[in-house]
Amino acid sequence: MRKIMYCMILIFSLFILGGCGSDRDKQLIMVTEAGFAPYEFYENGEIVGVDVEIAREIANAMGKELVVKDVAFDFIINEVQSGKADFGAAGISITDERKEQVDFTIEYTVSNQVVVVRNDSPIQNFDELKDKKIAVQLGTVGEDYVENTYPEASIVTQKKYLAAAEDVKSGKADCIVMDELPAKELVASNPELKIMDGILFSDKYGMVVKKGNTELLNKINEVLTRLMNEGKIEEYILKYTE
Repeated sequence: MRKIMYCMILIFSLFILGGCGSDRDKQLIMVTEAGFAPYEFYENGEIVGVDVEIAREIANAMGKELVVKDVAFDFIINEVQSGKADFGAAGISITDERKEQVDFTIEYTVSNQVVVVRNDSPIQNFDELKDKKIAVQLGTVGEDYVENTYPEASIVTQKKYLAAAEDVKSGKADCIVMDELPAKELVASNPELKIMDGILFSDKYGMVVKKGNTELLNKINEVLTRLMNEGKIEEYILKYTE
């Protein structure tokens, strides 16, 4: 009797696991950090944005259901490496260090990095940042840039740009280094803040997949190329920044 019960339990377990596996095969999981408008952000409780529109096109091309997973930015690469997500997209700058961990798609947009300060800030130019308290989002190219360019500055790291904005408003930080498009969204909802004149530096965004996943990488590149040729990515950016 025990042997029969054991066999039944084993068969039932295999059935359940098999069913879960087939459901996972039908999904395309994108991992992101949904605090980076216009690329990914919450609207009416749903994650929307430029990268989500692109991801939906990728999922459609593969005949799969898109699932969007929201994590802290510095967890994205680990989620992809571990297989918990198929690919990552969150305004991810293409760097040599990250290339050692994951495979990047072709670049699909160029980003300008700017400096956000209080309206009454005495900072007049970028040279004055060298000894200031600079807020950045943890794990971003902005953090790397500040560490390398302003070694005497105090770096204030935050998981979200909204928290960095509160640091600047309260005086815990003198400024934020961040992407231009979400910076415009940030100052629009925080009238105490403004964007300094000029571009601090520019970088390029790509999506990431697990190293060696050539099949998925090629499919994403194929969709990105088509969308760029059709002018769709520019349309998505305009849609979420107007």
